[in-house]
Amino acid sequence: MMGRVLALDVGDKRIGIALSDALRMIASPHSVYTRVGYGPDVKRIRQIYDENQCTLIVCGLPRNMDGSVGFQAEKVMALGEKLMEAGLPVEYQDERLSTVSAHQALIEGGMRREDRKGTVDKVAAAVILQSWLDRNA
Repeated sequence: MMGRVLALDVGDKRIGIALSDALRMIASPHSVYTRVGYGPDVKRIRQIYDENQCTLIVCGLPRNMDGSVGFQAEKVMALGEKLMEAGLPVEYQDERLSTVSAHQALIEGGMRREDRKGTVDKVAAAVILQSWLDRNA
């Protein structure tokens, strides 16, 4: 299946957003959305999904290091349920250490600490999405 994929790195305060290309080969950071509540969050995600002609949403699932589903993963799945109720297709991708990888990439790129806060979430979403794309190539 082809078409762009939208990826989400869901946090309590912010959602990092990334998009794939239409051939599903490359993930790119898109934006960071500040959460308001399920209704507005789903509406904004749907808007980005529609504007970019996406065919799938991949949510990073923050499993515990032993692979179990913890409290934070349950929060992500609750948003995923709301997205599915809105008619959007959702899959999950293990995101263990994606934020660590995103921080390391930004540090290696020379980004200053104060500038990383507004960027790390969308870069983490791109890391999650690239993992999903590579696994499903």
